[in-house]
Amino acid sequence: MKFATWNVNSLRARADRVEDWLDETDADVLTIQETKCRDENFPWGMFEMMGYQVAHFGISQWNGVAIASRVGLDDVEYGFAGQPEFGKNGVDPEVEARAISATVGTKNTDVEPFRLYSLYVPNGRSLEDEHMEYKLRFLDALHNHVTEDLTDTTRVALTGDWNIAPYDEDVWDMEFFLNNGLTHVSEPERAAFRAFEDSGLVDVVRPRHPGPETYTYWDYQRLRFPKNQGMRIDFILASQHLANDVTDAWIDREARKGPGPSDHVPVVAELG
Repeated sequence: MKFATWNVNSLRARADRVEDWLDETDADVLTIQETKCRDENFPWGMFEMMGYQVAHFGISQWNGVAIASRVGLDDVEYGFAGQPEFGKNGVDPEVEARAISATVGTKNTDVEPFRLYSLYVPNGRSLEDEHMEYKLRFLDALHNHVTEDLTDTTRVALTGDWNIAPYDEDVWDMEFFLNNGLTHVSEPERAAFRAFEDSGLVDVVRPRHPGPETYTYWDYQRLRFPKNQGMRIDFILASQHLANDVTDAWIDREARKGPGPSDHVPVVAELG
């Protein structure tokens, strides 16, 4: 069984690329971030024609998360218990479309089912921006929710765009980030990420593809991709019981090539 995560940076704009990628890779499950559409604008038909069930959480033209599965999609939860609200500039606070989860692997597979999250962690924007405080609250609430009942037999995977580069090797130039006071590498953000690892969740990709220069995101500006000036900010964190079943995992850098790509690429894990 093969499952993957991909921030597509507008699903409607890149539906053809997603369709082609699923066809080429034969992935059983794909978690998607930044769909940037409401349910009524979501390309349901494309996934259904390919044999995927889909759950989507989108309430505006921003954010948006989804899970597409052809091996079962049960007990869907939109958001998570304790997820913080956010609002600014006079806008009423709301729970943003940044998290969705479901149980997958319940049919057509020999793999034991597991709980799968599609996550789009807030960006933070700048170290002083109120989005940063929101980002840290989001991560703390998510950690509390996921680890509350974490045991040796828990089967769960947290996938998506974390908007954190947890180690120095995960950015193309650490001095550039520090000198410019940029987000993604600050100690509070990294501590929030480490809390998941300290609780027993495992990055299933890094041991197989260690850095440096194993990035998942490249800005569209300043020829960042041709220069390989990227960041590693998309992850699959799995409970140990599930991680034990991972036979391979990789970053699909090829998906960043060609016309009209997302600025992120898929991260893939295979279970056996």
